[in-house]
Amino acid sequence: MTRNTLAAATSPYLLQHAGNPVHWQMWLPETLAQARAEQKPILLSIGYAACHWCHVMAHESFETPESAALMNAHYVCIKLDREERPDIDSIYMAALQAMGEQGGWPLTMILTPDGAPIFGGTYFPPEPRWGRPSFRQVLAAVAEAWNKDREKLLVSGASLLRRIANHAEPAPGGTLAPADLDRVAERFIGMVDWGDGGLRGAPKFPNAPIFRFLWSEYARTGRHEAGAAVTLMLARMAQGGIYDHLGGGFARYSTDEAWLVPHFEKMLYDNAQLLDLLALAQGTEPDLLLHARAAETVEWLARDMLAKHDPAPDGSMAFAASEDADSEGVEGKFYVWTRGGIAAALGEDFSRFTEHYPCPEAGNWEGHIILTRATHPEDPIVERDLAELRDRLRAVREQRVRPGWDDKILADWNGLTIAALVRASAVFARPDWLDLAIGAFDAVAVLLGRADGRFDHAYRRGRVSAAGMLDDQAAMLRAMIALYQATGTQIYLDRAEQLIALTTSHFGDGAGGFFCTADDAADLPGGMRPRAAFDNATPAGTGLMAEAFALLYHLTGNPAYQASAAALIAAHAGERRALPAYPTILAAAALLENAASVVLTGDRADPRFTEMHQAALASFDPSVVVLPLGDRNALPAGHPAHGKASDQPAAFVCRGNVCTLPVTDGAALRTALRRSTSPP
Repeated sequence: MTRNTLAAATSPYLLQHAGNPVHWQMWLPETLAQARAEQKPILLSIGYAACHWCHVMAHESFETPESAALMNAHYVCIKLDREERPDIDSIYMAALQAMGEQGGWPLTMILTPDGAPIFGGTYFPPEPRWGRPSFRQVLAAVAEAWNKDREKLLVSGASLLRRIANHAEPAPGGTLAPADLDRVAERFIGMVDWGDGGLRGAPKFPNAPIFRFLWSEYARTGRHEAGAAVTLMLARMAQGGIYDHLGGGFARYSTDEAWLVPHFEKMLYDNAQLLDLLALAQGTEPDLLLHARAAETVEWLARDMLAKHDPAPDGSMAFAASEDADSEGVEGKFYVWTRGGIAAALGEDFSRFTEHYPCPEAGNWEGHIILTRATHPEDPIVERDLAELRDRLRAVREQRVRPGWDDKILADWNGLTIAALVRASAVFARPDWLDLAIGAFDAVAVLLGRADGRFDHAYRRGRVSAAGMLDDQAAMLRAMIALYQATGTQIYLDRAEQLIALTTSHFGDGAGGFFCTADDAADLPGGMRPRAAFDNATPAGTGLMAEAFALLYHLTGNPAYQASAAALIAAHAGERRALPAYPTILAAAALLENAASVVLTGDRADPRFTEMHQAALASFDPSVVVLPLGDRNALPAGHPAHGKASDQPAAFVCRGNVCTLPVTDGAALRTALRRSTSPP
């Protein structure tokens, strides 16, 4: 007899539904075989643990006997964690959009027994409202259509699946020119909200890949607006309600245009990318605000986000995926305050606190207060005092019921976080952050590393729950390459070269492009292999692969990497109107052509070597590539600095086939890098 089998899952999101009266199954070959054997349509519900509207729909429909009875009678019901299986999610999100519907989660799809999409939507209410049918009406209507018009639905579903696959095929073209990058930067700059930062409109997301591209354009061209767009967004977010001023870390997005009212969930990937941007911006001009937010965010990562239940055998720990928006069934309840509550916690210090953190009597959101910062940090003494007051408030907050925690370990999100910590460690002179990055890498390598050198995707409670995808390999490549540049440890570079070869073999299409899934993936609908070169909230694996090829070319001088980067970029350059969808690929194209390689030679133990090494790593320009060789004879023969020599620790800045004369101290290297790049 069919029953709910989610108790056997490891995903916190699936476990949230293990007690539903719905006979939920996991996405497994045997579940799909059951649907084919019974010739029942599949009801696929996709969400994630920190998703507020997923919780709402669960309470309204999946926990009710009436809805469950309809679902169990007419469908094979599958519950999927989109973070655990982004490959499956991407297929059906594309199907929903092809149907003309707005994407989002929860994602509700009805499929043929072969997995072809025949109907889709997002949240459905329990009763008709807002012009939308009720969930039970949808269930009954599609079940009736399946019984009456099955052949028609089978044909249309298969056709839609083919259309999705064809639409995702890359449009190859020639090489990208600087003018192409200029045009895309101009378009993004035209979309910037110059009052509140970010892109215009609400809800407002960080769109980190777009702003990372704008920063690379600022470094490449010196265009002020490109850099100002990034620093403005960071400053507004750092002061706004989207930032957790007591616990650190940024929420996923703001529901308004001014970064005031967040959707309170905190995602690892957002904070990784924002930490990276904070470090890059700090590299141009030190700012106490950016420094504070970076330090507080890393403190949150180390305090609240280490997956302590799944340490590696050596005790190292990777990072968990997210913190929920809800606690006690209420969105934001853990985070918001009343004026009276803050006053009671701070006593006579309350008025001093409100000089910096406004506490209006009526609140600033639905009668509550979301903390925001009204003043810019200037005086370290004042900041120490405010930190003590915030600690007192946080101690009170810790007595509340905490939001849910999704502690599964995802290789791709950890890779982004490791690389960001490496950069931030150099910029903010925090070697302990580098140690944190190394520990996370070690844990991911043990828990998610496969015997063949690839990485699996998801791990929790001692079990791998999803095979590795392109994003996992590509993000871990970014992490390895960052760790090599920061430590000079050869094993990181060796592993990166091994992994990029494996990834090309298992994920490459043979024409320069990449699939999201490996050639040995076995449970995708219709045997299709999805592609996704466009960036979303995270950089696409395809773009990260282009970046990795470009970096490895500049690190090794191997022309094969240059050719692979160029081929991958060209595979997506044919449709010029689509280029804004690929900011990470565009940034990789700029990196390939314009990187400044800093070759460090001499005794690694010499303080002058360390000083120059840190100066190079702390550059504001993401196209600065650092080779901390020590032994100049270790430089590959194909590198333009091969054969350069100095009788003391020295740095050579190379661009193209030309290298500067050696410099021998950090200040001189910073000057050389400013001259070599396009400074503000």
